[in-house]
Amino acid sequence: MRENPDFSIELEYGEAVVAGCDEAGRGPLCGPVVAAAVIFPNYDVEIPVIIRDSKQMTARMRALAFKWITENTIWAVAECSPAEIDKLNILQASLLAMRRAVEKLSQRPDYCLIDGNRMPTDLRGKFVVHGDAKSLSIAAASIIAKETRDKIMRELSQQYPEYGWNKNSGYPTPEHLHAIEKYGINEHYRTSYKPVQERMKK
Repeated sequence: MRENPDFSIELEYGEAVVAGCDEAGRGPLCGPVVAAAVIFPNYDVEIPVIIRDSKQMTARMRALAFKWITENTIWAVAECSPAEIDKLNILQASLLAMRRAVEKLSQRPDYCLIDGNRMPTDLRGKFVVHGDAKSLSIAAASIIAKETRDKIMRELSQQYPEYGWNKNSGYPTPEHLHAIEKYGINEHYRTSYKPVQERMKK
């Protein structure tokens, strides 16, 4: 695995327009799963910020990268709601969110590079395992998806401050699980997730 992502995979497609796709929020107990799609108009570009797997970046690094990516690429975000996640399962909801993000791009890509080991239906391209560590387009999408989802959770936390979503982003931290036991759940929870189900029975 490459230490830093580059455009090697994108360049395999020659002059074709390639979008990188990734999602954020498969593990949390609540909130949407958010996907992003990113097209770099030019691969011969000076990138003054660090772009890599968003999970390997600090909040400040992600914020700087987010600003640069949104100002210098073609990008779009989309999501699937907790209700859709419960209906479809998280894998299918993630793939659907990625397809929605691609469909929202202002330029239709010829091919898509999908982070993971499955392709959304109706998209041409290929999946790339650990793609956010290999492809700059996928890494950029991972940053857009995570920053967007974290913002959504911070905004929801203003309505429901007792759950600490501004800090835990909906992940099952001990404090979050305790809050669910104390305050119950609301419409933003994924009721198909086991930790939520267990606490609904109490």
